[in-house]
Amino acid sequence: MAIAAAKPDLRPANPRFSSGPCAKRPGWSPAALAGALLGRSHRAAAPKARLAEVIERSRQVLGLPADWRLGIVAASDTGAVELALWSLLGARPVDVLAHESFSAAWATDVLTQLKLADARILKAPYGRLPDLAVVDFSHDVVLAWNGTTSGVRFPDGDWIPADRTGLVIADATSAAFAMRLPWEKLDVVTWSWQKALGGEAAHGMLALSPRAVERLLTYQPAWPLPKLFRLVSKGKLNEGVFRGETLNTPSLLCAEDALDGLRWAAAIGGLPALIARSEASLAAVAAWVARSDWADFLAEVASTRSCTSICLKITAPWFAALAEPDQRAAAKRLAALLESEGVAYDIAAHRDSPPGLRIWAGATVQPDDIAALLPWLDWAAARLSADYAPPGAR
Repeated sequence: MAIAAAKPDLRPANPRFSSGPCAKRPGWSPAALAGALLGRSHRAAAPKARLAEVIERSRQVLGLPADWRLGIVAASDTGAVELALWSLLGARPVDVLAHESFSAAWATDVLTQLKLADARILKAPYGRLPDLAVVDFSHDVVLAWNGTTSGVRFPDGDWIPADRTGLVIADATSAAFAMRLPWEKLDVVTWSWQKALGGEAAHGMLALSPRAVERLLTYQPAWPLPKLFRLVSKGKLNEGVFRGETLNTPSLLCAEDALDGLRWAAAIGGLPALIARSEASLAAVAAWVARSDWADFLAEVASTRSCTSICLKITAPWFAALAEPDQRAAAKRLAALLESEGVAYDIAAHRDSPPGLRIWAGATVQPDDIAALLPWLDWAAARLSADYAPPGAR
């Protein structure tokens, strides 16, 4: 397909394609927060009921199994993952599947912070998953279900045995509410409010299977745990955390925003509708990529391509001829061109990723806006080609 040089007529109605914080749900305005119980103690009955409602509505939309616990924790998805790692690991050897920057960060935690001697890091380059055949499920397993910075996801849970003896700890912050999670194959699942439903930041969600709860009650880590990580006291689980009694002070404004997103999700048809919206956006990008002569998915295998954090690489010959620092500069310039036109904000690739673009296509993003964006990508690429490509090669 020849790159279109003409500026497109149609613009995305909402140019917010950031991968976090993510776009608010369609039709959102600050009026959605009018009922927030501001200036109230989060431990008072009415505010605590709102926090408990966030938990219950999240359970319902996601289809969380009835015997799982779900609680609100501090410091976003990062805090939820850290709580799980520091509270649960050390009882068994650990396999960490690292295929992008966040899962690589969990590997760093395991090796250099917790200093676990019986740890294996199973790596894969950006665009691929690690070799799943070598995962040892007598070990605890740590992974990112969707690689937010690589656009690579696990297509299913078939590779995880039901009779595993270790725990599977899944960072699912860019997968929850947009992908079906195989709850029966997982033991700890984390996400944050500022991802798929477009909530405000700083709050994380921690979901624990009965097996994970049993580990908490029967295993004491060798290291001290900060207050924000303490789910067990005197040998008993702090059940209050899973009823809205948070370990630190939450924002009731953010809680109201989270409830707004959850109510919207339920109103449009719940998880099936959320997934359908994200998959429709992915399908539009895939059809465009199939026609493109300058862009491709970073994810090499179609079944592993994320429907939320869609990562693209630039394949044009003029781009391949550039040195790596110049490639990064060119990719950032492409994103800046789109931002200057007001058609796409914050879609440069993550700083740790190969140079390219990253487009959030979670359920709060309208598929029509994704479709409207794609011709603008061609326009911006044509502008860059005119500057970078040698004469006769454009």
